Amino acid sequence: MSITKINPQSLYDGAPHGLSHAVVDEVSGLVFISGQVDWTPDYQVKSDNIGEQTRNAINNLKKVLAEAGSDISHVLQLRVYVRGELDDHMEKIIPIMVETFGTTRPAVTGVGVSSLASPDTLLEIEAVARVIRV
Repeated sequence: MSITKINPQSLYDGAPHGLSHAVVDEVSGLVFISGQVDWTPDYQVKSDNIGEQTRNAINNLKKVLAEAGSDISHVLQLRVYVRGELDDHMEKIIPIMVETFGTTRPAVTGVGVSSLASPDTLLEIEAVARVIRV
């Protein structure tokens, strides 16, 4: 089995925490992307606004997808974790998701949680996508 680890240099280093931003299974042609958050390379949240955190997490997702040989149009599944009650944030998150994914319309699961990677992290997005090139 051939697996490639994906860790864009422009994102935070997951190695000290024992993780990769993504792994590509070259047999299946799928890329499994770890939860992307609104973090700088030094593990700091950039914004305290859930809309901006959503945009920044999606931008990080796009970087991981590109390095893995994929893109937004090949995302098959998303899991969106939101601190607190999911419904309280849908009004801000949904327009950004529609703008980003358009007619791709991946399968999406939204989950309200009490805790995420850091106290200031309000949203985390993980994904499964098809690789364009392996």
